[in-house]
Amino acid sequence: MSSEVTDSVLDWLLDSDPALRWQVQRDLAGEPPEVWRATRARVVSEGFGARLLALQEPDGQWAHGAFFPNGLAWETEGAGEPGQPWTATTWTLNSLREWGVPAEVLQQRHTVELLDEHCRWEYDDLPYWGGEVDCCINAWTLANGVWLTAPDIRPDVAGIADWFVQHQLPDGGWNCEWVEGSTRSSFHSTLNSLKGLLAFDEATGGNDATRAARRAGEEYLLERDLFRRLTTGERVGPWVDHFAYPIRAKYDVLNAADHLRAARLADGGPPDPRMATAIEMIRAARQPDGTWLQAGRDPGRVWFEVDAPTREPSKWVTFLAVRVLQWWDER
Repeated sequence: MSSEVTDSVLDWLLDSDPALRWQVQRDLAGEPPEVWRATRARVVSEGFGARLLALQEPDGQWAHGAFFPNGLAWETEGAGEPGQPWTATTWTLNSLREWGVPAEVLQQRHTVELLDEHCRWEYDDLPYWGGEVDCCINAWTLANGVWLTAPDIRPDVAGIADWFVQHQLPDGGWNCEWVEGSTRSSFHSTLNSLKGLLAFDEATGGNDATRAARRAGEEYLLERDLFRRLTTGERVGPWVDHFAYPIRAKYDVLNAADHLRAARLADGGPPDPRMATAIEMIRAARQPDGTWLQAGRDPGRVWFEVDAPTREPSKWVTFLAVRVLQWWDER
């Protein structure tokens, strides 16, 4: 099946919030920079981005917490939507960064300084920009840190990049359960760690150690074809082809392929042929009308919905899938 997007699907994707529309214009529609940059500028003043910016508190946080709102780790029935709440500072910064909000907007609000003063991790009350012990949390902190402070990298944020070098497991990946003694990498933890390292490398140029760590982590995924157990060749889990948005922390082959696309574009070079089976899994999920379906967002409180309900056509998933397939097919 061709990776070409039909005019009707492209029009459907363009009829979206500015947070998505500028990326469709840039990556799929081939619009000139002055067009997609003008749309990107609107993320600050309308739609999803503006709504999240309006929810920032005077102390720089969202929902009074670093990873959980006001220290609330898990909601149960009767206290809100059951599950992990997604409204706290880290999750909100992730969205604003992914949607293309200029760092200058948050710098003007003194967000970095305010979080340095007021925001602490729920784990051991550690300072926000120093990170903590969880690989995924440290990856998001690193990515958000270089986004908000580049080109002048704070020493403690740069230190998180070194933390990943020091905590890489012998098999090449990472596992958030290393503090519990795990010595085998996790697909989820590894991909999130790679995203943080790529953000660091792109913002700063990285260094020999961070670049080597990232490429070893990418090799961890590639030698497993992005979805297999190395020992048996079987799928590592049923979730490998459950494509959803927002992505949050979970792994799937579309999420991994999108990272590898970004990494190859940053480093130079063609797609790795070991991605081929995973790419066909992505292609096979395409519906007859040219869209991809929402597998379902993670349960838990959100500020507002940003994509389609479960089993309905998803603009975000469709965009990501088409972008990956076009990169693969063209290169």
